[in-house]
Amino acid sequence: MIRILLVDDHPVVRHGIRQILIDGLKNVSIGEASDVPAAVKSIRSGRWDVVVLDVTLPGESGLDLLKIVRKEYPTLPILVLSMHPAAHFARRVLAAGASGYLTKDSAATELVHAVEQLRRGRPYAGRHGHERNGHAAANAAPHDSLSDREYQVLRMLGSGRTVSEIAAALTLSVKTVSTYRARLLEKLQMRSNAELMRYAIENRLVDS
Repeated sequence: MIRILLVDDHPVVRHGIRQILIDGLKNVSIGEASDVPAAVKSIRSGRWDVVVLDVTLPGESGLDLLKIVRKEYPTLPILVLSMHPAAHFARRVLAAGASGYLTKDSAATELVHAVEQLRRGRPYAGRHGHERNGHAAANAAPHDSLSDREYQVLRMLGSGRTVSEIAAALTLSVKTVSTYRARLLEKLQMRSNAELMRYAIENRLVDS
């Protein structure tokens, strides 16, 4: 029995992934979670062979879940399945402890193959294996230097959220989020929210 936990906040997406895995794998059991607290509860209360994770979740992000899992269950394979281009996201999630990265426009057969690889204890580089090597650093984008929280705030600002809205979503004070915003402006050498938003959109860091 292959035990897989799907973590995605969209029921339709979870249904689609579930069907692909049921059709492509034999003897599979699939659990579902829509956010980080639910995923942590499921991981702590059950035994899983692979976690398939979307980074974009309400509240805490998939990166936050990666850190929790890596600390408590360092050998549990996690496949990040995201809508964001590998060039803009794979390096960050692999560094955070993901075992593999796929974009949601990948073929169904590639998703099944990736899960099989992870279940056997093998990391899955797939078409984006170049993201693991040191040469990728030479082409690093400005946002690659951001901390995970700064990166999360940048994406939320890029989506048009206000500082107050971000503070509420992340359970942080407005002052703290304002500090992150100031760091973003400094690190990316920008002067306004409009510039940050344009940068996030142009680099496809926000949800469509």
